[in-house]
Amino acid sequence: MAIAKMKRLSLVALQKDRSALLQKLVHLGCVHLDEPPSVPEESPLRPDESRLADRQAALRSLDAAMAVLTPLAKTKGGMLTPRPQVQERAFLDDAALDRQLETARRVNDHAGEMDRLKARLARLQTDRLALLPWQELDLPLEYQGSRTVRVLTGTLPAAADWQAVRGELADQVPESELYLLGEGREQKCVLLLCHRSVEGQALEVLRSRGFAASQLTGLQGTVAENLQRLDSELENTRQELAQQEKSLAELAGELPQLRQCADRMALEIRREESRQRLLTDGCIFCLNGWVPEAQSQKLERVLEGFDCAWAMDDPTPEEYPEVPVKLTNNRFTRSLNGITEMYDLPAYNGLDPNPLMAPFFIFFFGMMMADMAYGILMIVGALVVLKKARPAEGMRNFMELILWCGIATFIVGALTGGFFGDFIPQLLKLINPESTFQLPYLFTPLNDTVAILVGSLVLGAIQVFTGMAISVVKKVKDGQVADAIWNEVTWWVILAGLALMILGVGSVAGVPVVLCIGGLMLLYGSTYQAKGFGKVGAFVAALYNGVTGFFSDILSYVRLMALMLAGSVLAQVFNTLGSVFNNIFAFLIIALLGNALNLALNLLGCYVHDMRLQFLEFFGRFYQEGGRAFRPLSLNDTKYVEIIKEEQ
Repeated sequence: MAIAKMKRLSLVALQKDRSALLQKLVHLGCVHLDEPPSVPEESPLRPDESRLADRQAALRSLDAAMAVLTPLAKTKGGMLTPRPQVQERAFLDDAALDRQLETARRVNDHAGEMDRLKARLARLQTDRLALLPWQELDLPLEYQGSRTVRVLTGTLPAAADWQAVRGELADQVPESELYLLGEGREQKCVLLLCHRSVEGQALEVLRSRGFAASQLTGLQGTVAENLQRLDSELENTRQELAQQEKSLAELAGELPQLRQCADRMALEIRREESRQRLLTDGCIFCLNGWVPEAQSQKLERVLEGFDCAWAMDDPTPEEYPEVPVKLTNNRFTRSLNGITEMYDLPAYNGLDPNPLMAPFFIFFFGMMMADMAYGILMIVGALVVLKKARPAEGMRNFMELILWCGIATFIVGALTGGFFGDFIPQLLKLINPESTFQLPYLFTPLNDTVAILVGSLVLGAIQVFTGMAISVVKKVKDGQVADAIWNEVTWWVILAGLALMILGVGSVAGVPVVLCIGGLMLLYGSTYQAKGFGKVGAFVAALYNGVTGFFSDILSYVRLMALMLAGSVLAQVFNTLGSVFNNIFAFLIIALLGNALNLALNLLGCYVHDMRLQFLEFFGRFYQEGGRAFRPLSLNDTKYVEIIKEEQ
């Protein structure tokens, strides 16, 4: 339950062994590669060549193919569906990788052809819709008239008065005739015949009425012939599209293999990124990295099988900011890894906060939820997901946290007598109006609010003082004894003096000795580094910051009582609303739906506020952040499949 000790790894090996050695390191999953050091221009060593861009393009192709096949696949999935298990040998099969990359290419080709056919289908349908209003026109569309007669097609607005337009044209241009071919909601399709000498006059009259030339230019044959051609092309396009869809449906069964291939390609990308961290001159290559001390012997046994030279050294204090951080915790405290990572990893020379935070976080969560039924639902839900889904590390830790918090919620709920609030008493009262049944309880949020408030403040003081104690121990170990005395021990003496004064003990001749000693310690500790009038300002600032800081930090824990009270009241409100109808079925529906909503709100609210208490009130006392995550070459970072490692 600490930060794993690391060894710096320096390795030089033959270039011909590079792939085999990297594969062994991936199998071990314990080597974090560093960026290569800068080398002089005259050095023959250069970063190793990488096919990273090609691998990234292949992964994008796989992602696109999976997106196409996912709606077509008949495989069922969900949160409780476990990832398929794959043997390491099968996962690393290069022949299978090449086959699936070819499958992805075929899928993407079919998808691209389908997109082209759909675009063509849409264009043909648009062309057909544009021709339909002209079905009455039996002239070839390329025909524009004779030597003396002009033939022109066009449109008028749908609101145009046909008889008025035709009459106006006949009056002003007698050498013309206008025919109505078709009429729709948006326009009227018309045919204009006129002597070529009066074409301009006829168009001027029609344009004043909204006339526009048609878009039928460029077509050959009659409208009927063009519609027949378009219908034939539409049918052929639909058949081609159906064939492409059938081909894709036949490939839908390859989706699980494509997903496995995507995980393999993600591993290849990590390998190529690692190769960029290697230096080589074509004959040898060298790497720098980090390995946990507990796994160094395993690594040594692997390296002994290669012609290579290596060294493993403890990091110096100057290297601590560069050392990756790996948290090693048991089944109980590892559930808090996600909380710590959301804040920031501790520095390598800092403290792992999980064992220190776990009891507080889990108990505080249970105190805010405080309902047996909610606790049971959390426990059952977490156990089902853990057993059925076999989640990856991150989700596993989160569900284990839900499990522990559910246990705490059930325990506190048993102390307060809450089971969906007052669900059981309300239900029994509907069945028998004379029922006075109540679940046993030690205290209740509504009747013992003051006691719960005091208890919340006491719990807050315990966590704050625990954080101070951790800070003292850490400072003493780091040789900062003076800082520990003047920053933390001083306030312990002051608070102890206040407590003794309130209890009326520890005074000599009416003078609170312990409190006075604490005041003198605060005076000296805050001013011994200041000069002149700055001593006064330093003392006032230390006193003000200390007093307001303690009270504000401890008062923050009032939210424990507030959320417990809010959850209990909401549950009772929903139960009361259900009982208004005086019907058992209506009560069950309203009460259970309301409690489901209350559970969802409380899960989010308690989680967020619990984190706030840890991050602001607890971590601020001792936590030293700034660590960078330990990211080894590994087979464990898979998304779709679970790798079963084999002995090598």
